[in-house]
Amino acid sequence: MPDNRLGRLIPQAIAAFMALTLLVAAPVYAQTPSGSNPTAQAVSEQQLLDELQKIEGRVTLPNTAAGLLEQPQGRDYRGFHEGWLPWIGGIAITGILLLLALFYFYRGRIRTLAPESNVRILRFNALERLTHWMTATAFIILAVTGLNFIFGKRLLMPLIGADAFSTWSIWAKYAHDFVSWAFMLGILVMLVTWIWDNLPDRHDAHWLKVGGGFFDKTNRTHPPAGRFNTGQKLIFWAVVLGGIALSVSGIFMLFPFAFTDINGMQTAQYIHATVGIILIAVIIAHIYIGTLGMEGAYEAMGSGTVDVNWAKQHHSLWVERQAAKGAIPPRSAAEAAE
Repeated sequence: MPDNRLGRLIPQAIAAFMALTLLVAAPVYAQTPSGSNPTAQAVSEQQLLDELQKIEGRVTLPNTAAGLLEQPQGRDYRGFHEGWLPWIGGIAITGILLLLALFYFYRGRIRTLAPESNVRILRFNALERLTHWMTATAFIILAVTGLNFIFGKRLLMPLIGADAFSTWSIWAKYAHDFVSWAFMLGILVMLVTWIWDNLPDRHDAHWLKVGGGFFDKTNRTHPPAGRFNTGQKLIFWAVVLGGIALSVSGIFMLFPFAFTDINGMQTAQYIHATVGIILIAVIIAHIYIGTLGMEGAYEAMGSGTVDVNWAKQHHSLWVERQAAKGAIPPRSAAEAAE
C-alpha cells in the first residue's frame, strides 16, 4: 500500500513542479528580447516616397486613380493654386487695366487725320466676322467662368452667399466645358483663314521701332503695314498659340486620366491657368484698341468695311494692294490719297 501511494504521489509532484517552474519562468521570458524585430525590415513611408514619389494602395473602384494615397507634387499644386495663382491673376489683370488707363490719359483716342472719304473698302467678309465674334464670345464666357475658379470663393461668395455661389459655380463649370468646343473651333478657323496675312515681313522691325506710332501725340507717325500691322500679328500669334495651349491642356482636363496620370493632370492645370491669365490680359488690350483706343477700328469687325482714309493711315500697304487688284475704284483711291 505505501508503495502504491508513493507511486501515485511521484507523478503528481513532478507535474506540480513543472507547473511552478513555468509560472516562475514565464514573466522572465516575456521580458527577454526575442533578438529580432518583425517590423525592422519593413519599408517606411518616407522610403516609398523617396523611391516611387508616391504611395498607392489597392482599390476595387473603377477609378484606379483613387488608389493614390499620397504624392508630394499635390502639395506643390495646392500651394500654386491657392497661393501663387491668385497673385499672378490679380497682378496681370489689374496691371493691364492700369497701363491702359495711363496710356489713354497720355495719348487719348487715336484719331483719323483725314476726313472720311465716303469710300468704303471691305476689310473682313462675313465668314471672318462670324469666326471672330464666335471666338470672342466663347473666350469671354470662358474667361468669366475660369476666373470664378480662382477668385470666386474669395470675392463672389462673400457677396452672394454660399448657396448661390454653389449654384453659380455648377452652371459656370457646365458653361466652361461646353463653350470650350466653340472656342477651339474658332481658333482653328482663325489659324487657317489669317495665317498668311500674319507672317512676319520686312516692315515689322520698323513698326516696332516706332511703336506703331502709338506714342506720337502729334499723330503724324504711321508706319507702313499690310492687312495686319505688327501689333495685330503679335496678338494673332498670342491668341493662336495660347489658344492651342489652352485647348490641349483643356482636353486633358475634360477627360481626366484618359491620357496621363495625376502628375500630368496637375501639369495641364498649371499650363491652363497660367496661359489663360496671360491671354485674358492680352485680350483686354485688344478690346481696348479695337473700341475706345482707336477711332474707326470697331467698324472693321462690325460692318466689315472701313473708310479708305482710315485704311490708308493704318494699313497703307494693304490699300495699295487692294487698289492694284481693283478692289478700290482708281479715282476714289486717288481722291482718298490726296
